[in-house]
Amino acid sequence: MIDSYSFGKIVIDGKTYTSDIILFPEKVYYQWLRRSGHLLQKEDLEDVINYMPEILIVGTGANGLMKIPKETKIYVESMGIKIIALETGEACDTYNELIYKKKVVAAFHLTC
Repeated sequence: MIDSYSFGKIVIDGKTYTSDIILFPEKVYYQWLRRSGHLLQKEDLEDVINYMPEILIVGTGANGLMKIPKETKIYVESMGIKIIALETGEACDTYNELIYKKKVVAAFHLTC
């Protein structure tokens, strides 16, 4: 469960993270780096694809500056995973709403 989010900081189950993360139901993969910074590519989601969630929520940053190319969306969806992309604050709220209903993973860009 996400306790709070503010620019550059997310608190999950009482623990604070200050770098981008991938949030799985049973673990947090922190210091998540993407090959191209603000461009999410399928290679950046290898662990997510291997986990095979029903839904991938992508927090695109406080101002939505991380972009998801069409090719990445098509790839994720071709694996049977629904992708929801929102600014990170809204993505956190959506994660908290869905976590007990679906098999969800979230990838959060915490700044910009």
